[in-house]
Amino acid sequence: MRKNEENNNEAADNAVVLPIDGVLDLHTFSPKEVKDLLQDYLSACREKGIFEIRVVHGKGTGALRKTVHSVLEKMPGVESFRTASEDAGGWGATIVKMDRERR
Repeated sequence: MRKNEENNNEAADNAVVLPIDGVLDLHTFSPKEVKDLLQDYLSACREKGIFEIRVVHGKGTGALRKTVHSVLEKMPGVESFRTASEDAGGWGATIVKMDRERR
């Protein structure tokens, strides 16, 4: 087995399977994974007919929230996003509303 094949197999073994249920908890992911993960997750939600998604980024320093908001601002298909209500995580989560039409 070549080195690249070994690396690809290791990555596949370490892959995390996320339920596509409209809630994405970013606590277990590194900040560098957020952009691709967020795009892939929102796309998967759209395919399942889920158009309102809660992204849990935690309160902390707010750095992860800023990263999430920055990605969402540039993302096609995002109609709007806002800080979650207190019962849904407050400023530790963001509610994303997706356009129902595919862009």
